Amino acid sequence: MTKTVLITGCSSGFGEAAVRLFAAKGWNVIATMRNPTDGNEQLPNVLVTRLDVQDRQTIQSAVAEGIAKFGGIDVVVNNAGYGLFGVFEGTSREKVQDQFEVNVFGVMDVIRETLPHFRAKRSGLYINVSSGAGVFGLPMISLYNASKFALEGFSESLSYELASLGIGVKIVEPGGVLETKFGHRSGEEFSSTATPSEYDPFIKGANAVFEGLRKSRGLATSDEVAEVIFEAATDGTDQLRYVATEDIKPLIEKRRGSSEDEYMTFMRERLTPKLA
Repeated sequence: MTKTVLITGCSSGFGEAAVRLFAAKGWNVIATMRNPTDGNEQLPNVLVTRLDVQDRQTIQSAVAEGIAKFGGIDVVVNNAGYGLFGVFEGTSREKVQDQFEVNVFGVMDVIRETLPHFRAKRSGLYINVSSGAGVFGLPMISLYNASKFALEGFSESLSYELASLGIGVKIVEPGGVLETKFGHRSGEEFSSTATPSEYDPFIKGANAVFEGLRKSRGLATSDEVAEVIFEAATDGTDQLRYVATEDIKPLIEKRRGSSEDEYMTFMRERLTPKLA
């Protein structure tokens, strides 16, 4: 039996790469995105359709259309998301709400819409694309951190609830990737505005720290992250978390494998900007 996967956020990045990989492996793919005209590549067994995670009607329509075309759904990859960049005080409440609407509540709504289908057949798998920022905090991305921490907690808790129904939940944690447009969504830049000038020295120092981190570690590609997503979908295990890129492994190992004091000392030494 050919399996079917529904993937959100397929116009670029991880989602686009995952569509190509699953299709190449013989899966039926429901490739969803906010603007389906962005998905212009024609692939066998791929349905390109509209799904905006902030519009529940489009979620319902995409799920129904996918089931009608392929007869069912076996795996849902919740990939749609974006990241705010900047200090918290310079970020409006509206942008904070938008960050959670996309990265958290949108995932919940996709799951809510597909759960009755999975529950009826007592099988199915959710793969929620998180981030290293769902494991460790970093300066300048406090809202993105908050949304991904929320996603991780929700996913872990949900995995216990759904296991009794034969439904799995997994988390994929990527780090820095070459082609993704962090802080961008559909061509718009989502960054902090009206930041008090007192933060200027800190922001300058933090940007220098991040630039040093980017230069010290090679970045992965979206294709490599897609390989990890596919592994999570097909390895037949109940493993919960998959670290998808090498660059974040040292930070994750420190977060999960050392004491709080050791971890905080390690992070502050590397992430505290040197201010003039």
